[in-house]
Amino acid sequence: MLQSKGWTGRESQSSWKRAGTGVVATLLLTLSLSGCHKKKVAPPPPPPPAVDAPTATLSADPLAIDQGQTVTLTWRTTNATDVSIDGIGTVNPNGTQTVTPSNSTNFHLVAKGEGGTTDANVRVTVRVAAPPANTGDSSNISGDMGTDAAFHAAVKDIFFDYDSYDLRADAQTNASQAANYLTQHPAIRVVVGGYCDERGSAEYNLALGENRANAAKQALVNAGVSADRIRVVSYGKEKQFCTEANESCYQQNRRAQFNLDR
Repeated sequence: MLQSKGWTGRESQSSWKRAGTGVVATLLLTLSLSGCHKKKVAPPPPPPPAVDAPTATLSADPLAIDQGQTVTLTWRTTNATDVSIDGIGTVNPNGTQTVTPSNSTNFHLVAKGEGGTTDANVRVTVRVAAPPANTGDSSNISGDMGTDAAFHAAVKDIFFDYDSYDLRADAQTNASQAANYLTQHPAIRVVVGGYCDERGSAEYNLALGENRANAAKQALVNAGVSADRIRVVSYGKEKQFCTEANESCYQQNRRAQFNLDR
């Protein structure tokens, strides 16, 4: 009996040892497995989208003038939120403007946007004429400008599409006929008024009206009429030819009108 009990005790002790070894092994395996699961690192955020840099062009027509004559500046920009021209100030991203430099001038445009800053330049040469010789001829050299009725019969207004100052095919025809008449009557001086329909702000339409008047003037100059015979003015939407709220009426108000500049 004593031997049996002794054997049983040894067997129990051995079993406890084996059980303890199993528990330790299980704990080690658990710790080992838990250590393998590392925390995932979040990927870096994607880079911000690239912003295109601004572009700008600036031209003048003509590039050389006599003192007292006018020049039409034309500029185009892209990706720009702030555009300015030295001596003129802040301007629309795209547009035209008539200037009368008193001496040779380098016009400098700066266009700024989210993508950076760029600039454009154009130089206008102003020729200073020598004083005319005194011939003693006191005759009237201004000539006869004719009647308003004769003028409007030959020189037709130019009409534009909505929110545009580009000349359409019919506008090009009217400008060509007007230039022919003015070439045949060199004493006539012209004022070109730019008009808009009632839609949009007053400030925006004043700029659009000026662009339309300048576009009509430039068409005459391209056809051979001297720029110093043409003056431009913008009325924006302040003077309406038609007051009905329909497209037919709006079209009547989108025009460049020619008048004798007496």
